Amino acid sequence: MSLKVCVLGSSSSGNCTYVASNRTAILIDAGFSGRETSRRLAEIGVDIEGVSAICVTHEHGDHTAGLSALHRRGKVALFANSGTIQGVEARAGADRLAWNVFMAGSPFEIGDLRIDPFSVPHDAYDPVGFVVSGDGCRVGVVTDMGMVTGLIRERLRPCNAIVIEANHDELLLKNADRPWHLKQRIFSRQGHLSNEHAADVIAEIAGPHLSVVYLAHLSDQCNRPELAVSAVDQALKGKGVAHVSIRLTSKDKSSEIWEGGAVSG
Repeated sequence: MSLKVCVLGSSSSGNCTYVASNRTAILIDAGFSGRETSRRLAEIGVDIEGVSAICVTHEHGDHTAGLSALHRRGKVALFANSGTIQGVEARAGADRLAWNVFMAGSPFEIGDLRIDPFSVPHDAYDPVGFVVSGDGCRVGVVTDMGMVTGLIRERLRPCNAIVIEANHDELLLKNADRPWHLKQRIFSRQGHLSNEHAADVIAEIAGPHLSVVYLAHLSDQCNRPELAVSAVDQALKGKGVAHVSIRLTSKDKSSEIWEGGAVSG
């Protein structure tokens, strides 16, 4: 196993995950500016010129803000399905970009990495998650989803590392000073995943091969890091699983780096 994973940042302010083999590096989403993405990559010793491609999960701005700059100035190739491309280009003033088009359910390759896109339920044109494979190692990334489907479980079950949304604590969201229509959207099957639902699926799919789980897209107002970690920890202990490392992500800084089962700061 020789894949590296680092969540450069994850929240409603921006989402971007770095996945790399010894020969090929990609980003899943580009929700920060081109400059900020390059800065965060440099902090983990990576030059943007060494990144081959960006694979886009969906068109929301916290996943796409840096696409144009990274594509034009960094010469990074862009991969998305036609629905996501339509969503990106529908925004007022959006640049016309050169896209590589994939279909959910149809794997494709970037260098020595195999990318498996799969459909997820979220309020976007055609949102997907990804499983990135290389050298016998699998990394699953699914950061925005309102519910966990059988397909999502199937795709994540063989993974050695998972980046998964733990957006909100249900009680904190219910009591938050937010408009009811926004709460309804988040709670819906096209919205965002709660700590409890994230914990349930992680515990369900955690086999001996799963090494690390990154909890992503935590809400500032409707979640607390300790609540998210506690929910997952209790669910894993309830299943008798003690070997999985639970890692937090942040909007302000990159996560710890995982490589082949070892975590380095």
